[in-house]
Amino acid sequence: MESKERKGYVHSLESFGSVDGPGVRYVIFLTGCAMRCQFCHNPDTWDMTTGTPYTAGELLDKACRYRSYWKSKGGITVSGGEPLLQIDFLLELFKEAKERNIHTTLDTSGNPFTTEEPFYSKWLELVKYTDLILLDIKHIDEEQHKILTGQTNQNILEMARQLSDMGKPVWIRHVLVPERNDKDEYLHRLADFIHTLKNVERVEVLPYHTLGVFKWEQLGIDYPLKGIDPPTAERVRNAEEILKLK
Repeated sequence: MESKERKGYVHSLESFGSVDGPGVRYVIFLTGCAMRCQFCHNPDTWDMTTGTPYTAGELLDKACRYRSYWKSKGGITVSGGEPLLQIDFLLELFKEAKERNIHTTLDTSGNPFTTEEPFYSKWLELVKYTDLILLDIKHIDEEQHKILTGQTNQNILEMARQLSDMGKPVWIRHVLVPERNDKDEYLHRLADFIHTLKNVERVEVLPYHTLGVFKWEQLGIDYPLKGIDPPTAERVRNAEEILKLK
């Protein structure tokens, strides 16, 4: 009997990504996300069943067409949605990528992370094949994080601590949203947390933008941040100054 190859559900592909990890990268956006971030610019990735199915080999064959552009720093980045919701497929993809000597980056919010089985063992295995993790920390305050995303942040912060203990390279990303997480008190608390981690190579402040609002309208979902403008350049600089690595 023929074995059925595992498939991942893909929202979209980007051949020449320049902001999702080092160098030029082939970016794979997987579908599915349990978070409901008020500022999400890709609500069309929430539903996993809307994705296009691919095997790991199919995706890597596509990616490798652009390998000559990667030079020594580039590779593949898997983003979403939330890629950890498809951890079995992700593990297969990254294992095969390392067999092909491809640099692997995971862009995650950490939302599915748990120390419960069977997820935890799969996570520990996945980390072995992951060169870099881009960790999106949405809000440092537990209650405000629930308001902003609909989910807790306790497991996310625990994942960050474990990655620090492992010495796995991490870039922290923080979307700066006026009237939500752009308060100096929150930024200083986030900075204090980041400074407890031993593995953070970079902190990126990403200004909130409204470019995805039309997707909410297309999907018939009420946009929760109506009337909130992107942060000023001054507030972005302020956040970068507070969150910069010492």
